[in-house]
Amino acid sequence: MSYSEENLRDILELREWISEEIEKREKEIDKFRQNLRILDSLVKQSSFSKASSLVSNKQSSQQSQQTSSVIPIKTPDNKILANAHVTSDELVIIPSEDVMLDMETHPFKSFFLGRIIGGMENQDKLDVQNGKISQNTAISCLVNKDGNRIREILIKNYRQKERVNEIINTVTWSFSRMIENSQK
Repeated sequence: MSYSEENLRDILELREWISEEIEKREKEIDKFRQNLRILDSLVKQSSFSKASSLVSNKQSSQQSQQTSSVIPIKTPDNKILANAHVTSDELVIIPSEDVMLDMETHPFKSFFLGRIIGGMENQDKLDVQNGKISQNTAISCLVNKDGNRIREILIKNYRQKERVNEIINTVTWSFSRMIENSQK
């Protein structure tokens, strides 16, 4: 069966559209998976306990105190902007409820996400290519937001204590500048 040129063009357009839709859906599925990881992280950090774990609650709370810590992120005048929850493999930064941080406010995207997190991601990409680390141990960052308002920043696989310090220092500076810039 032969098709006219117009039919072939329509078939190719349909094929391209289907490919684009598949790619879009795969990105949506990745976002869902990232959000599930965030939710799992929050549930893990909350006071919720399974009935089976109540027996060893004292032991597990001692262990969790050893494996995670909360670092307040403050302005120079000691106002708490956010809390950084640090575990052995992830860093979750949750802004305070009374602090409005718009993702579009400078210097969040350009400096914090672009230069600091982007620089770490680029270094990890090189390390993956050179076989120094595996792909699943490379740093990743997800910003969970409500509209443009930052709700939390989840950074997985930071791998080095120095990176945690750099991230916390730069997010403190970035959040402070964002508040200053939003008041202008």
